[in-house]
Amino acid sequence: MDTDLVLILGLILIGLAIPAAMSSHSDGRRPVAPIATILIAVGMIVYAQLSHPEGYALRDVPEVFYTVVGRYIR
Repeated sequence: MDTDLVLILGLILIGLAIPAAMSSHSDGRRPVAPIATILIAVGMIVYAQLSHPEGYALRDVPEVFYTVVGRYIR
């Protein structure tokens, strides 16, 4: 699997799981599924960072995001 795609999927999962965790916590429920999703997303991001030959810098993320979206929309 492409490391750029893994990085973007991990970032999207974190972006969706953090509000879900906050919502379940504020409702008094245990945030088991959102915490599991956050752990999976962090694992994906770490895998992508370690597997990419040069690694990723924070300034590279927007370019990688647009490249992946452009590649899979076409």
